Amino acid sequence: MDTLTRMRAFIEVVEAEGFSAAARKIGRSKALLSKYVRELEDELGALLLNRTTRQFSLTEAGHTYYKRASEIVREIDSLADTVRDSSGDVRGRIKITAPRTFSDAPIGHSLIDFAKAYPDIVLDVHLDDRFVDLVEEGFDLAIRITRLEDSSMIARRLAPFALNICASPAFLEKHGKPEKPQDLARMPCIIDTNGRWLSNWPFMRENGEMFSVAVSGPLEANSPLTTRAAAIAGLGFAPLPDFIAAPALESGQLVTVLEEWVPRGGGIFAVYPHRRYLPAKIRVFVDFLAQWFKQHEQD
Repeated sequence: MDTLTRMRAFIEVVEAEGFSAAARKIGRSKALLSKYVRELEDELGALLLNRTTRQFSLTEAGHTYYKRASEIVREIDSLADTVRDSSGDVRGRIKITAPRTFSDAPIGHSLIDFAKAYPDIVLDVHLDDRFVDLVEEGFDLAIRITRLEDSSMIARRLAPFALNICASPAFLEKHGKPEKPQDLARMPCIIDTNGRWLSNWPFMRENGEMFSVAVSGPLEANSPLTTRAAAIAGLGFAPLPDFIAAPALESGQLVTVLEEWVPRGGGIFAVYPHRRYLPAKIRVFVDFLAQWFKQHEQD
């Protein structure tokens, strides 16, 4: 049995967080995976996993080995993909992290449309609103909705993105329209706890200077759909991504305020680590998303 096979088994067990889950995922027996990992430890002369009857944890050596082994395996797979690309054979698995907001909106259909167009590529999508470390956690690509700041990654802008401060017409009639962001400090606001800013909402002056306003209100929720519904119901002002706010704005259920103060320049990005060989499946996926967003921007 070669080292690469044992290495892949170890990575699968770590990423699946258990031997049983890894066995189900790749269609191998738990006993076989355990054998491969044990042989790898014997080969290295180091314990990689602390095992108990119910769970395991990585040793310090295991953490180090997992990080480097993941990079090596991705490079090998990327090289293989590059060769396959020359023959037009594009297949494999793409492990993706994306915020829940992405799937909640119509743009989440981009993933479904890709899966239909490329049945030989498996999309392994993990919806998580935290900022995932792609290399450390073994992801091929991230969809990020933000003002991108991480220069250690390669990023392709797929579409513009803006945050809107919204409220219902009835709410504005009762409470009045804020003239400046500071007015929100004394008015009811709805907090999206998935947002980076929580109760400190960001704004921008004419000279480009950023500042924040501390807000509070009757409802906090970790879902933009819930905050949108609360704003429609007249509970307060809500910060909503443009693609989440759009249906309610078009119907007149919500209106925007403080437009000239809201920071611009955000976007929806496909982000992936620097690699010597970019897998064909990643290139195909990113190109598809870019075309999908371009097409739907025109629709």
